[in-house]
Amino acid sequence: MIRSVVRGYGAALPRRVVTNRELEDIVDTTDEWIVQRTGITQRYIAGEGETTASLGEQAARAALDNAGLTPDDIDLILVATSTPDNTFPATAVDIQRRLGMEHGYAFDMQAVCTGFVYAMATADLHIRGGMARRALVIGAETFSRILDWKDRTTCVLFGDGAGALVLEAQEGEGTVSDRGILTAKLRSDGSHKEKLYVDGGPSSTGAVGHLRMEGREVFKHAVGMITDVIEGAFEATGTTAEDIDWLVPHQANRRIIDASAKKLGIPPEKVVVTVDLHGNTSAASIPLALSVALSDGRIKKGDLVMLEAMGGGFTWGSVLVRW
Repeated sequence: MIRSVVRGYGAALPRRVVTNRELEDIVDTTDEWIVQRTGITQRYIAGEGETTASLGEQAARAALDNAGLTPDDIDLILVATSTPDNTFPATAVDIQRRLGMEHGYAFDMQAVCTGFVYAMATADLHIRGGMARRALVIGAETFSRILDWKDRTTCVLFGDGAGALVLEAQEGEGTVSDRGILTAKLRSDGSHKEKLYVDGGPSSTGAVGHLRMEGREVFKHAVGMITDVIEGAFEATGTTAEDIDWLVPHQANRRIIDASAKKLGIPPEKVVVTVDLHGNTSAASIPLALSVALSDGRIKKGDLVMLEAMGGGFTWGSVLVRW
């Protein structure tokens, strides 16, 4: 059986760090309130010349270096983003150009905060289907550019950044002991659109618009949706929470992360949390968290790692991968 195995990882963050204290000068909020309600202490905000594509390129180069590969070794670039540099072409194509890669194919994946999970699952299908041997999967966002900086309920939550993984086709035995992606579970329900959306776009308003969110409604649905797809992954592979070495969740809110892990019976020491450092970076949050946990040696070869996310749409999903 062909498995999509992680060969390398990389990350990129903007130069500017914005602390909660700085936000106290912008909107009516406090550091104590933000930390208590979200767990966030700081976030990175893109400056002049820093875009989704430029951050994605940096993360991609770092992942290639980590894998010991070059752009010539890549067949597919898949970018998860809700904040592309342009309406078209795809940010993935722009990153392809920046890498000097004229072969293969590239496209974007838009599933908001679940985007990286969707992109991992999609790249896995392309690899197992024989269309690509190696794929560069990138999550990159500049959410600061769609925020209403007068809305204290949303502007304190989000940040910018990018992360990337290199996936490679390798032979497996077809068991849960295989390295690589073991299963993926994806879901969506468009009836929840108005709970988390951007109030603009090319076809509706002709303008970018701003992020709008009903925070309590999102929280109410998040834990149940997340546990649903994780339990689905357990059922598909015959694994349990006890088998998981690491849970790497979408970094939206510390309370959601803690509540989800508790409901699943995954102890806090097995949960990778970086929301305090990065804020909610949407599709970039999981690869950024992975980069931290891989760089500090927590995640090791052979570990069983669960990735999960929930985002606007609503979309939600999980990927179970043996490192």
